[in-house]
Amino acid sequence: MNVLITGGGSGLGEAVTRILAKDTKNTIYFTFSNSEQNAKKIELDCSNVKSIKCDFKKELEVIALVNQIDSLNIEILINNAYVDNATRTHFHKIPQEDFTLDFSNNIMPTIRITQAAIGHFRKKKSGKLITILSSGLANTPPLGWSCYTANKAYLGSLVKSWANENIKFNITSNAVSPSFMQTKLTSSVDNRIIDQMISNHPLKKLLTIDEVAETVLFLTKASSHINGVDILMNHGNNIK
Repeated sequence: MNVLITGGGSGLGEAVTRILAKDTKNTIYFTFSNSEQNAKKIELDCSNVKSIKCDFKKELEVIALVNQIDSLNIEILINNAYVDNATRTHFHKIPQEDFTLDFSNNIMPTIRITQAAIGHFRKKKSGKLITILSSGLANTPPLGWSCYTANKAYLGSLVKSWANENIKFNITSNAVSPSFMQTKLTSSVDNRIIDQMISNHPLKKLLTIDEVAETVLFLTKASSHINGVDILMNHGNNIK
């Protein structure tokens, strides 16, 4: 299968790229913004992987990617890319323009790419959308993460709309909501806070990018009867 992963050149995205590339029948396309050296290394390690430069902050690069969707002939789109760190400061201290900028840099590119993918999938009458959200939408959002969780909540609503509007075309839309992971996105979190999280964790360990990648892999192979689902990965903290 042909898969496009946004932000697949580092962190969780790289883990997803690599786990999908283990099946040599797959062709994996992934976008990167600043991690060109690592992107080239992934291509060297995995012969069925191709990188695409696409910085979400650069409109021309997003347009170029959108215009490639049909020619890539993808069957799965994985919305993973997120620009900048998740952690800022408390809501009342964040400049108002930061919310607009975060939305412009993260949500609008995802919308444009997903619209193109859905148009392509509808012509094929099949396709899968998988979107990375956050467990912060289900439980208490971390302090200082209001921009990030607000953007993920917006995407979470779209995931449901995509699922409802497109299932008659055999197009599914699902999500994965991981709890805290140590990645570049969370690199500004103080080590003392991380140690405390581990100490308070029922498993005494944080979620890893490889564990999340395995869950994404499951959704790439899942039946079309699994649609509109958000897989919450937070050690049962929100059992209903």
